[in-house]
Amino acid sequence: MLRALVIDDEPLARDILCELLDETGSVTVIGQAANAIEGLEMIQQHQPDVLFLDIEMPQLSGLDLLAMLDGDTMPYVVLVTAFEQYAIAAFEGNAFDYLLKPVEPERLAKTLDRLQKRSVPQSLPPGSATLTHIPCSGHQRIRLIAEQDIDMAFSDLAGVHIKTASQQSDTQLTLKTLEQKTSLIRCHRQYLVRLSSVSEIKLLDNGLASLITHAGDTVPVSRRYLKKLKDALFVQKH
Repeated sequence: MLRALVIDDEPLARDILCELLDETGSVTVIGQAANAIEGLEMIQQHQPDVLFLDIEMPQLSGLDLLAMLDGDTMPYVVLVTAFEQYAIAAFEGNAFDYLLKPVEPERLAKTLDRLQKRSVPQSLPPGSATLTHIPCSGHQRIRLIAEQDIDMAFSDLAGVHIKTASQQSDTQLTLKTLEQKTSLIRCHRQYLVRLSSVSEIKLLDNGLASLITHAGDTVPVSRRYLKKLKDALFVQKH
């Protein structure tokens, strides 16, 4: 039995699709979300096998959400929309299938038949999509931070954090997803940094180093990433 999550900003469309899925007898709908932010939270919480995802939604589209998913752990994604012109973009974004509204039971059955033949989540190549905005939470709201404004990202026991020159926010995206789909580069197991934000690199003992950003933050550099980072900084400065 496939475990499915349905994300669509139209309540009627969600209800109709959930009814169609229930009638097949091969899918359990484990949740519904009215927008991409709610959907991202539910994906991480419930880890569905398949995601039925509307494309046109406010703030973040279905294609935006698709770009935010970790290629190694993401569920299969079936994009659902009333607009046929999105078909090419859907498959370029590594969607498993594409359904037009109103969804026809016969076409849905073909999609589910293909899904049943694949029992494990798909794995996508790194960099299959890029993120222009990062959803971050704070003060009981969701903010979209422009990717080019981010100085660094880091993780700790509390989660993953995004820092700009003026603020720090939390995000539900993983460091791996941010590394693959933004221009931030890895300098430490728990840190990513933007090269243009670096003002100084300090070489320490035992092959370690630290970076100083223009905002005055200190970012650790581990031995594993030091040479690659120095080479990248040299290329950027010249």
